[in-house]
Amino acid sequence: MDQNYLCPKCGGHLSICDHIVFIAKKANREKGIILLHAEIGNYTSEKHQSFVFEDGESLDFCCPLCHASLACDFDDNLSHLIMEEGGQSYDIYFSRIAGEKSTYQVNGNTVYFTGEHAHKYTWFKLDDKYKQYLSR
Repeated sequence: MDQNYLCPKCGGHLSICDHIVFIAKKANREKGIILLHAEIGNYTSEKHQSFVFEDGESLDFCCPLCHASLACDFDDNLSHLIMEEGGQSYDIYFSRIAGEKSTYQVNGNTVYFTGEHAHKYTWFKLDDKYKQYLSR
């Protein structure tokens, strides 16, 4: 894997082998370690069997190094990471809703999106001149 995933808050490296490491918190404050596959579009994950959540449940993904929430600043249902690959830096946004498959790789005005639920977040499809009218 030649990608590096970084915390946008502390700049710490979050990727190990083929996974990105997070602390995930449920609304009831229960938390656990979760590993998401680092390949964009691969929605496999690993977690301890005692950390149970249901599809549709919102999880707060946090940096395991600085413990900062990785919640996106413009959509409550997305989390944010930085990916470095081949000398380029990308903003990565992914759904924090369990079972929802939507990921966005953003570099300037270029957006690559994947996942069967990617249509839910139309913010990325709007021209910049219209984004100012969205409530944040």
